[in-house]
Amino acid sequence: MLVTMKELLKVAYENEFAVGSYNVSNNEILRAIIETAEEKKSPAIVQIHPNELDLVSDEFIAYVREAANNASVPIVIHQDHCGTIEGTIRAIRNGYTSVMIDGSHLPFEDNIALTKDIVHIAHSVGVSVEAELGTIGENEGSTEGGAEEILYTDPEQAREFVNRTGCDTLAVAIGTAHGFYPENFDPKLQIDRLEQINKVVDIPLVLHGGSNNPDEDIRNSTKYGISKINLSSDMKGAFFDQLRITLRDKPNDFEPDVIFPEANEAAKKVLREKMDLFGSSNKANLYHLGEISFNITPNVIH
Repeated sequence: MLVTMKELLKVAYENEFAVGSYNVSNNEILRAIIETAEEKKSPAIVQIHPNELDLVSDEFIAYVREAANNASVPIVIHQDHCGTIEGTIRAIRNGYTSVMIDGSHLPFEDNIALTKDIVHIAHSVGVSVEAELGTIGENEGSTEGGAEEILYTDPEQAREFVNRTGCDTLAVAIGTAHGFYPENFDPKLQIDRLEQINKVVDIPLVLHGGSNNPDEDIRNSTKYGISKINLSSDMKGAFFDQLRITLRDKPNDFEPDVIFPEANEAAKKVLREKMDLFGSSNKANLYHLGEISFNITPNVIH
């Protein structure tokens, strides 16, 4: 079933688990995510970056909405890292149920102003908004954007930012980076900083750059407000590494039903492990409690 991010993360936040937000760039990866989520009885977030949307086209989102509506577990369609009002409106018109506005590279007041504008637009049609304060690093192999130097989120600024913008979720910078970390680099998340942010901010927090981090840090982060964890490189790496092997071993095969299944299974293996790690496995039943309505209709902005 298709839901909004606010509805999805409310349950995760209250129960101290995180929902994986998985980047989608083709139908095969979309299927791997939804099928694994159903297998693990886990909610999931289908995340599409503006670069990925340009690749798959706007029409692809109609297919994603249909797949999400037919899923037996809660699914959000989320726009990842968009820095413009125009791009965000494009996502809302396509039927996303959540959008991220990334003003993290702007001065503090400009980030607030941009985020407030997006919150006003998105909330008017029932769409959730994720914002970012501080900057996420970027490693080799990522095209999602990031900063050469991580600017860590200040807890007091986070409190002011959330109060003034009305955003539904906040991505915080505590030491992660997009893509794979360099060999022999040992990433260490600032859990103490996260704990301080969580004490002064009363909305779900988001961890970007979820790939390639120590499992212990990921588990600990869910104790201090992290309710959404973005994952791309680990999943895509497994998919395309296996696809290269299959193409090498079967040079005369070109039918998709021959070359994709092994890659799909490789991605699913990572997804199963991450859903267990994030604590979202077997949590889909929590969303059938109460009187929450999940009847989402396409969004219209004139």
